[in-house]
Amino acid sequence: MASLKEVKSRIVSVSSTQQITKAMKMVAAAKLRKSQERITQIRPFAQKLSQLLQNLSGAGSDGSNWYNTIREEKKVLIVVVSADRGLCGSFNSNIFKATNNLITERYSAQASKKNVHILPIGKKSLEFFGKRSYPVVKEHATIFQNLTFAASSKISEFLMDAFKRGEYDKIEIVYNEFKNVATQILRVEQFLPVLPSDGKSSKETDYIYQPSREEIVVGLIPKSLNTQLFKALLDSNAAFNGAQMTAMDKATENAGELLKELKLTYNRTRQAAITKEILEIVAGAEALKSA
Repeated sequence: MASLKEVKSRIVSVSSTQQITKAMKMVAAAKLRKSQERITQIRPFAQKLSQLLQNLSGAGSDGSNWYNTIREEKKVLIVVVSADRGLCGSFNSNIFKATNNLITERYSAQASKKNVHILPIGKKSLEFFGKRSYPVVKEHATIFQNLTFAASSKISEFLMDAFKRGEYDKIEIVYNEFKNVATQILRVEQFLPVLPSDGKSSKETDYIYQPSREEIVVGLIPKSLNTQLFKALLDSNAAFNGAQMTAMDKATENAGELLKELKLTYNRTRQAAITKEILEIVAGAEALKSA
């Protein structure tokens, strides 16, 4: 059995940890409210804009639009969106596992030739893939320090330029979509080339263009793709705050349960020590009487 000093030291340590996790939970809850508002506001606009772009893609193409050009997938870029920090349960590990599965199942041939590149967003993603054998584009990993539409647009413009120049034949995004505080949905979305409509809304693709279709599509492409990436980043940020809040809440509860057990152990140990001392005193008194 541990000594009283050891048990008391553990109680102090666990109490200190509980205070930290409780504070982190409150901070994550405050950040979650703000990030949840941002993603709730942009999501309907992003979905409608993406649907419009897909419908325009399905309305026929004269072959001059680079954004929906399907090429042989020789070089692939995967944008992996993680968090800057840990202490958020399986949030980051799920992203890394999904990315590895994606490469193994779809792009193993390209990966063997070092033609699968990773663009990490978030420090944890940079740390994870920086130690692997994949070529890594490191310039945009710290965007969550100042997540704005302008900062996100710089990344999407880089992606569009790289695809247009033929540096990559396909670009995909892996991220966690925010559903609620306790639930994140893992998403793997194709960024470029733009996927056409699935055909279920074929009537919606019969447009009358004013001005020309080419002018509308070319003007719409960057706005839609910028919004699509920004939505993914906002989703990931809100999902991280929710995951961290849930993890810290659970950690606080576990610390409370551990404190109960430690205090019970402390009281038992203390009672055992007192009982032992009393028995020693009684034994000594009995020895004196019989002497």
